[in-house]
Amino acid sequence: MTSSDGRPGGRQVISWALYDWANSAFATTVLAGFFPLFFKKYWSAGSDVTVSTFQLGVANAVASLVVALLAPVLGAIADRSGARKRYLLLFAGMGVVMTGCLALVAEGQWPVAVAIYMFALVGFSGSNVFYDALLLDAAPHGRIDRVSALGFALGYLGGGVLFSFNVALTLWPGTFGLPDATAAVKVSFLSVAIWWALFSLPLLIYFREVPLSERVGGWAAVISGFSQLAGTFRALRHMRVVFVFLLAYWLYIDGVHTVIRMAVDYGLAIGFDANDLIVALLLTQFIGFPAALIFGRLGERTGAKTAILMGLGVYIFACVWAYSMREAWEFYVLAGVIGLVQGGVQALSRALYARLIPANKSGEFFGFYNMLGKFAAILGPLIIGVVSVTTGDPRLSILAVIVLFVAGGALLLAVNERDGVEHAHALARV
Repeated sequence: MTSSDGRPGGRQVISWALYDWANSAFATTVLAGFFPLFFKKYWSAGSDVTVSTFQLGVANAVASLVVALLAPVLGAIADRSGARKRYLLLFAGMGVVMTGCLALVAEGQWPVAVAIYMFALVGFSGSNVFYDALLLDAAPHGRIDRVSALGFALGYLGGGVLFSFNVALTLWPGTFGLPDATAAVKVSFLSVAIWWALFSLPLLIYFREVPLSERVGGWAAVISGFSQLAGTFRALRHMRVVFVFLLAYWLYIDGVHTVIRMAVDYGLAIGFDANDLIVALLLTQFIGFPAALIFGRLGERTGAKTAILMGLGVYIFACVWAYSMREAWEFYVLAGVIGLVQGGVQALSRALYARLIPANKSGEFFGFYNMLGKFAAILGPLIIGVVSVTTGDPRLSILAVIVLFVAGGALLLAVNERDGVEHAHALARV
């Protein structure tokens, strides 16, 4: 659905943004919340806490590696075939099915849980490659910051709403006719699968991908995609602004993803109660909803780069505090602080990158973008796991994350947005 001037209309924007509402249920209930908790307490029952932390870090790393290797290739193929939406739904379907299967894994079967989780994570992460690439089809002219932030904001709200219900299930299982918290967590995994599938329907039904002038299908799309990918590798050597941004993003988003995926595990490792950790995560979600919208406006006023740097400064402060915290109330405050900037850093990074790339190759270039994000998610959890298991002190591992925010921020300072935008427009006309 487009407006009278040919730009994306409200239905197009909302149906795109609602996919963030849909799949953020996985990010909150599974990825950040119940999977690391259930993995340590149920599927890895009896294991040393540092060993289970290492196992979880490896699981995240391997799944991220798979997506990192696939992302640019699939993005290039999708660009040539005009099938970004189709690929999004394919990966989302895999994520939905695998998430539901987590409810079937019995106690002590951590290898089975890890295998299913990895497939679910590939589905989640793979679908986001194409979701991000569709931003340019969804956003009206001059509103990329705001539309990108709307997606993250709805993600925080939607993820928070379902997470609230699932937290209530686990705290008071008898109220819902469930025998115990273990059964409640398994029902929570099923609820995520249903939620994810249900709220993907608006994108399936209403979203219209901008048609390609030259569209190819079948094996021709595969061959053309690989050819285009090789061309992009060559082009990146001459796109200094994009190259520097991608390197900066790779470093600082590593820290962001590590905090998201390992926060609950870290809290458990330093002795906090599981219920406190889950409620703190819930706080992050609901603070993240308005904060992401505000960050979108902030990006329009100060520039996306400046706003991202402000967010990275907050992350550095949070890591230092996390190293020394001793009381549960501190975890609550930190969760709120992270909620203020988490969605904003992600949303404005996506919006800034969208300006720096040629619009006619958005799938392919967002494949690179997501590839680096997933390679970053390999490094971060491994750092947490290795530092924790080698030193025996999980507190030291959180300090190691700071270097990623500092290095990424320093490189981001070198990004010349004006030159990058002009070059992207020139390439799009070729």
